[in-house]
Amino acid sequence: MRGREIRATSALAAVFATRLLGLFIIYPVFAAYARHLKGATPELIGFALGGYGLTQGLLQIPMGLISDRIGRKVVIAIGLLFFAAGSAVAALSTSIEGVLLGRILQGTGAVGSVVLALVADSTREEVRTQAMAFVGVTIGLSFLVAIGVGPPLAGAIGVPGIFWLTAVLALLGIGITLGAVPAPPRLLHHRDTEALPALFSRVLRNRELLRLDFSIFALHAILTASFLAVPRLLSKTLKLTETGDWKFYLPVLVASIVLMVPAVILAEKGGRLKEVFLAAIAILGATLLALAVRGDEAFVVIGAVVLFFSAFNTMESLLPSLVTRAAPAGAKGTATGIYSSSQFLGIFFGGAVGGWALGVGGLSAVFGFSVAVALVWLAFAARMRKPLRYKSYLAPLGPVEGQDIGALAARLQAAPGVIEAAVAPEEGVAYLKIDASRFDADAVARITGKEEPDGVAAASS
Repeated sequence: MRGREIRATSALAAVFATRLLGLFIIYPVFAAYARHLKGATPELIGFALGGYGLTQGLLQIPMGLISDRIGRKVVIAIGLLFFAAGSAVAALSTSIEGVLLGRILQGTGAVGSVVLALVADSTREEVRTQAMAFVGVTIGLSFLVAIGVGPPLAGAIGVPGIFWLTAVLALLGIGITLGAVPAPPRLLHHRDTEALPALFSRVLRNRELLRLDFSIFALHAILTASFLAVPRLLSKTLKLTETGDWKFYLPVLVASIVLMVPAVILAEKGGRLKEVFLAAIAILGATLLALAVRGDEAFVVIGAVVLFFSAFNTMESLLPSLVTRAAPAGAKGTATGIYSSSQFLGIFFGGAVGGWALGVGGLSAVFGFSVAVALVWLAFAARMRKPLRYKSYLAPLGPVEGQDIGALAARLQAAPGVIEAAVAPEEGVAYLKIDASRFDADAVARITGKEEPDGVAAASS
């Protein structure tokens, strides 16, 4: 990447990271803190933990569409301002209703899709995959860091202090966006990063994509519900204080990553993706069942939580790749937009129903609810097709004035190794789904009028 692209990608990854850090950092400590708020009930605690997911899920795609009209930086700044305002409301509140309002307001800062669109605006086609991968790694690290630092941070500044910190981070994100991100050369709607309403129907009719949407919904519903119960279980069984949980979470997360790596390699390189996918769901369900029936045994709790996070991290690594593979050519942005919205709605569902289960039957009921979700998920996933090893390829177009776009797409689709083609003349590219073992880049370059391919890299999927 060129210097300008590196600056833009790094700055936007930092914006993404600070926002996600602010959202997830309270997960390990929220349930214990919320019990002492005025008016707190298990149901309202669950709503407050997952409440931001409702507004985040509903506004994620609309915010991206709005940014096409009024500008990316403006929408990011407004979204982060709402996020900061929600954090301040939660920090100042002494009642569970006030914190719930703050969390819902935090969710209105749904700028994830806008940040990715600005990354696309700021990078050339041939390096865009590299830029998106960098942002993706940042997202994963943000979650791991948030879970690890949440408990000691709560011990140092309290949960209200964490909310104030997230407000400051949001304001810092505004400063980075407006001051450190170079103005993009042009503003375009990128089909590989943004949702296109005209493609909603096609994507929502795709059964494989719907299975993956339900997968991310279920995964984050289980995660959110579990954080209503696991911290109390750690206190009860392992005698850990609310602010000392990091001594448990840190080695657990490290161990889970060590176990995750060979699973992902087996799935992606060993061609056993479906098998690893189903095994991860089964492990999630089994660990939750173990916590429900043997949660009073320290060894069981430690082993179950390690395996839980190993399976969780494995799924987080595999699902985006599966969505990319299943998405029609030129519809990846739409598919990932719906997928992302499903994730946040799953967070809300897990918090809301998990809180209700906690009030009705205690910790065992929360784990029982999560096991039920895992079993339904496993039943849906068992019917998924074996994922094909196709990749995405972005082919730059030569002059297309006067050409029949439909005929051009047909010629591209007939090229060796091209499975599907969608031409986007307004972006100056064609989106291809390819079989890399048979793909002929020179043939595609001749069809598009780019006789000398300029290094456009295929995106792994």
